Amino acid sequence: MFPREIYEARRDTLMSKFDGGLLLFLGNGESPMNYLDNPYHFRQDSTFLYYFGLDQADLAVIIDVDAGKTTIFGDELTIDYVVWMGNLPTIAARAESVGVTNTRPMEDLAEILGRAVSAGRAVHFLPPYRGETKIQLMDLLGIAPDEVAGEASQDLIKAVVAQRNYKADEEVAEIEAAVSTSVAMHEAAIRMAKPGMKEMEISAEVERIALAAGGSAAFPVIATINGQTLHNHYHGNTMSEGDLFLLDTGAQTALGYAGDLTSTFPVSRRFTDTQRTIYEIMLRSYDAAVATLAPGVPNLDVHFVACRTIFDGLKDLGIMRGDTEDALAAGAHAIVMPHGIGHMMGMDVHDMENLGEVEVGYAGKEKSTQFGLKSLRLARELEPGFVLTIEPGIYFIPQLIDLWKHEGRHEAFIDYEELNKWRDFGGVRNEEDYLITSDGARRLGPRKPQTVEELEALRGS
Repeated sequence: MFPREIYEARRDTLMSKFDGGLLLFLGNGESPMNYLDNPYHFRQDSTFLYYFGLDQADLAVIIDVDAGKTTIFGDELTIDYVVWMGNLPTIAARAESVGVTNTRPMEDLAEILGRAVSAGRAVHFLPPYRGETKIQLMDLLGIAPDEVAGEASQDLIKAVVAQRNYKADEEVAEIEAAVSTSVAMHEAAIRMAKPGMKEMEISAEVERIALAAGGSAAFPVIATINGQTLHNHYHGNTMSEGDLFLLDTGAQTALGYAGDLTSTFPVSRRFTDTQRTIYEIMLRSYDAAVATLAPGVPNLDVHFVACRTIFDGLKDLGIMRGDTEDALAAGAHAIVMPHGIGHMMGMDVHDMENLGEVEVGYAGKEKSTQFGLKSLRLARELEPGFVLTIEPGIYFIPQLIDLWKHEGRHEAFIDYEELNKWRDFGGVRNEEDYLITSDGARRLGPRKPQTVEELEALRGS
């Protein structure tokens, strides 16, 4: 945990945004994989961690804004828990470590909330993302599970986003630690990949490195020779000479902060000429996007800088054609770049995605519904303290090519005969993590090998 003063200051800032009412935070419980005593690895709710720092299951908190009082609810361990899982400090001791002096048993939570509701007091809570939490809110507040998200407090969402979007120095240090481990994960994968090896061997090694560093993988590993599938979690393919391998993975620290990197490299010791051509177009788009990062620049503009570079590079190959700006406005480039340039990052690898991209990444403004652009998670003006990813890619997706060709979509900008020659290429992506500073941007953690020369040097070692 961070020092208790950090959590106290965070809660004070949050309370200052409200005139009264209760702020309700429900920590996560254990989630069984296939029966009660065989749960998934526990992960505390990130906003709960942010304000209260306690990484244990089955806790809840009420901040009574009118009384200026914070109470942690939880039950003491039974002897059965201690026998099987080991001892923990008392609820009071855990609460005191993060600057909270009031604790109550969990059974008191419903009574206190019931009194508040009866008295007409506002009870603010965040939108739940687990079914168990929806049921808990139904029991506590009488809100049907399918109505809970709509009843979540917009005021609390905005207040939390306004704090968590801006990373303090101690958070940046944690993210850098996660990124440093993430770079080690990628370097190990680049060195070890070889023909005849299964994708799962790469996945196992990068997860081992994350665990050995005292954390875990921040999200399910993407390790694949089918880079054209953006979130490919199948790891059963065998690598062969001539394949490209795409690895998207990052470490999470013990405090829950994430790194998120992507590398693409040849399974052979060298890129083929065609692989190098596409990879270097993608890498130019990455460099162009990074050079654009600065306070006051809308990330939407950063996105289009990358897309413009990709479109022009493929136009030189005869795959794209026509006026670049018209093509970007129409969304023709999305046939090879169907996602956004990046996203906010912190304790959640897509930071606060459960609170909604409109608030987190768009500052309340409406999102586009255009294919490709609708997947841009961050479009708002960049500000000092934002941590974000930059991750352009070029993908040749046969099913998308066939669909758009059949529909005759964007024929003024896409030469489908030339594009079809690349349908079996796969996909390439490069990703690193950046902090927006007062005068620009700073890469977090060490630089990941990413040029053709750097990657081939590791492949040959």
